[in-house]
Parts: sequence; structure tokens; C-alpha cells
Amino acid sequence: MAAARTVRSLVALTACLALAACDMMGMGGIQPPPLVAVPVAPAGPTPKSAAAAIYYAQVQQVLLSQGMLRTDGGERIAVSARSLTENFMRVALYDEYRRGSGGFVREETESRLRRWEVPVRVGIRFGASVPPDRQATDRARIVSFVARLAQITGHPMSVDDRNPNFFVHIVSEDEREALGPVINATLPGLSPTDVAGITAMPRSTYCLVYAMAEGNSGAYTRAFAVIRAEHPDLLRLSCLHEELTQGLGLPNDSPRARPSIFNDDEEFAFLTDHDEMLLRILYDPALRPGMTAVDARPIVETLARRMTGGDS
Repeated sequence: MAAARTVRSLVALTACLALAACDMMGMGGIQPPPLVAVPVAPAGPTPKSAAAAIYYAQVQQVLLSQGMLRTDGGERIAVSARSLTENFMRVALYDEYRRGSGGFVREETESRLRRWEVPVRVGIRFGASVPPDRQATDRARIVSFVARLAQITGHPMSVDDRNPNFFVHIVSEDEREALGPVINATLPGLSPTDVAGITAMPRSTYCLVYAMAEGNSGAYTRAFAVIRAEHPDLLRLSCLHEELTQGLGLPNDSPRARPSIFNDDEEFAFLTDHDEMLLRILYDPALRPGMTAVDARPIVETLARRMTGGDS
């Protein structure tokens, strides 16, 4: 089960694609992409999907047996202004992946601050394999969490299936492999390798999100998240928390971020008090999309001291 501990390391594929390589002109308007139906799955799980469900149930069981996937907010773990500053700089102003000629390569690189300037409209898309009762549960959880994120950030966010700019696809193995046309319609300009990052997602990737900005502006205009329908309940909700949050502009993970979901050790399943502070800093009016780490640091330090009440 060692592979299970690789967990959501690729989750942060926030291809910010700031997708410098992607010309996002024409998405600022923004006209919604043409509707493309999620491929219809046969009744009942396929052997591939059934095997994935067994695997991820085992992953969840192993993590829980190791004391991981905590569901508290980490309230008893002290967070200093210094650690909050450093964690923000690492999580918000570095990318976990860089784009290479063959697709994304795991290599931490300094970037610019990214966030949404336009209202975030989350559209939920279910594969046909997801039963109606499971869809209802997932939808209710997403609606609740989006409302929480809006309250934390002060940024307008809502669930809007008619005209979304942040797409959340909950799909089975077979449905994800067939998502190519949907991805191309939603995120025009992606290379075949970028698309394969989703359709050929390895087992070690529990879920992921691509977030896109126009040029080097740092202002996100579109995001595309994928959650495996085979996930058991806790792992599924954990993925929803992480992808919706990372898609707002916190693309990296850091081993020093604690208590946090932005840490590959999987100690916490859900957004923590520390993570809420990261989001408040990110969406503070004093910061702007496109800022460099040098420009952002003194502002972040001031905000961190204000939130924690000290310097240590």
C-alpha cells in the first residue's frame, strides 16, 4: 500500500497554465464553451471502475489507520505570523509543477500571485455512473463548501450549472478517460499532453484541478477539476475541499504547512483554520494578481501579524 501514500500529490496541477503557453484571449468576455455531454456509462460499474473503488477504499483505510485524514480544523496547533507568512509564500507563489515539452513535470518553481477577479461560478457535472442519491449528497456538500469559501474570501462565489467558469467533474475511470472532447471544449488551447494529464491520470493522483489565467495577468478566468467517482466518502469530500480551494489560487503543497490540506502527508482531510487564513490573505485587497514574491512578501507579513496577533 505504499503507493497509497503518494496521495494527492498531483492535485495541485493548477496548470495556471497561467497557462502561459495557452492563449486565453477570448475567454475574458467570457462566452461559455459549447455544451458537451459527459459520455454515458453503461449501467453498473465496469471492471476497471470496480477495481478502482476497491483500491481507493483500501487507501482510505490505510490512511485512517495511520491517524491521517483528520477531520478537525487543527485548532490546537499554534500558528505564528512567521510560519503563516512562509506557508503562504510557498503555497501561493510557487507551482508544484512546471510545463515541459512532454507535459507537466514535478518541479517546484517560483511564480506570481494568482486568484480570481471575476465571480466564481461553479458548475457540477456528474458522470452517468454516479447514482442519483450520491449526486444529491455531492451537490449539497459542494453548495455548502462554496458558500463557506465565499464567506472566507469575501469573493463572490456560487453554484451555477448554466453558465459556470469553474467546472467540477465527478466521473468514473471510464468516463474520465473519455473526457477529452469535454476538456477541449471547456479549456480551448490545451495541448494533447495537457489533456492526457486528466484522461490518463495515474492512480497516485486522487484528484486534480487545472486553473487558467489570461497571459501573465495572474487573474484566473476558468478552472476544471476532476474528482474520482470511485472514492469512498471521506476521501471524496477531502478531494472536493482541496480542489475547490486550490483552484482559487493556492496551487502548491509544502511539507512545512501545518495544520493544512496543502501538505502531501494527508494529515488533514478538510480545510483547516490555518488554510482559512491563507485564503483571507490571498483575497485581501492589498494584494493583486500578478504580484511577484518580492512585491507580495511585505504585505503578507503585515496581514499575517494582524491575523495571529504577533511576530513569533
